[in-house]
Amino acid sequence: MTDISEPTEIPASLRPVSPPSAEARVQASERQQRLTKPAGSLGRLEYLGEWIAACQDLCPPTPLSRPRVVVFAGDHGVAAHGVSAYPSEVTGQMVANFLAGGAAVNALALTAGASVRVVDIAVASDTDPSISAHKIRRSSGSIDREDALTEDEVRAAIDAGAAIADEEVDGGADLLIAGDMGIGNTTPATALIAALTDTEPVAAVGRGTGVDDAGWIRKTAAIRDAMRRARPVVKDPVALLKVAGGADIAAMAGFLAQAAHRRTPVILDGLVVTAAALVAEESARGAREWWVAGHRSTEPAHSIALRHLRIEPLLELDMRLGEGSGALTALPLVHAAIATLASMSTFADAGVSTETAES
Repeated sequence: MTDISEPTEIPASLRPVSPPSAEARVQASERQQRLTKPAGSLGRLEYLGEWIAACQDLCPPTPLSRPRVVVFAGDHGVAAHGVSAYPSEVTGQMVANFLAGGAAVNALALTAGASVRVVDIAVASDTDPSISAHKIRRSSGSIDREDALTEDEVRAAIDAGAAIADEEVDGGADLLIAGDMGIGNTTPATALIAALTDTEPVAAVGRGTGVDDAGWIRKTAAIRDAMRRARPVVKDPVALLKVAGGADIAAMAGFLAQAAHRRTPVILDGLVVTAAALVAEESARGAREWWVAGHRSTEPAHSIALRHLRIEPLLELDMRLGEGSGALTALPLVHAAIATLASMSTFADAGVSTETAES
């Protein structure tokens, strides 16, 4: 069992975050009441418009010009122990597919008006040098029997994620999405969520890539063992990522938190990204105000994490692919929320009466 004597020093990206603009949110809410529609008739699109206005500190908000998806790729040692329906070699193969433009994330990004970047954080195989500048190691440790990362590695991974967020925001990104790719990555993601929410493994474990009953049993046992190892550090987010996370998940945590520090809105994807978000919010308190959840995965732990974060997903389409696919599917809703809030006429502008008919 892992031991820890004192809390780990928190990286800059995982420190508390200031919230979006309350003033712009109020202005957006008031504008919603003046638009040519019954009050509240656009439902959650109105909330989305108010959220994006608050993030931009501007009412009405401006259309998104450069939504950006960053897919964090990394392998996990636990995949060698029968917790996934696919071998770890698929991670590197899928990274090549992303670069060639042949994956779901590429198709959905094209449809939603976003662009895609892939980063190799911990792929077990060699990848294109153009995506390997932030590589931490080849695969993370098997969390059921060893730490995922060393102390230096977990810090390097968090810092890499923060640096990637800075690169994207400095490059003009006005909305960010984190995607994931890694065979076996739902095992550490579920372990982290179950540990932080005090959930029994059997209530949190899903089928991941589609494991059979025997695989589900092996996966549940691995998560149980990882949670036992992580118990002493569950209140220390950095140490928790070191023990039971992985380089890719640690990098995503740094990325999501730094996006909030850079006052850039984020659409969360599924289980793995939301696990990183849950860990990030434990330390970077307030970061969740900069996030919305694109969808609800079929993985049980995803609903547990969203409930803990108090974030209601925009879509429920029984998706469980990862890659940023669920967040990208929801991105057009954000475009629509901005368009309605910014482009609709007010009652006064349109000369539409606001008086109600007498009964």
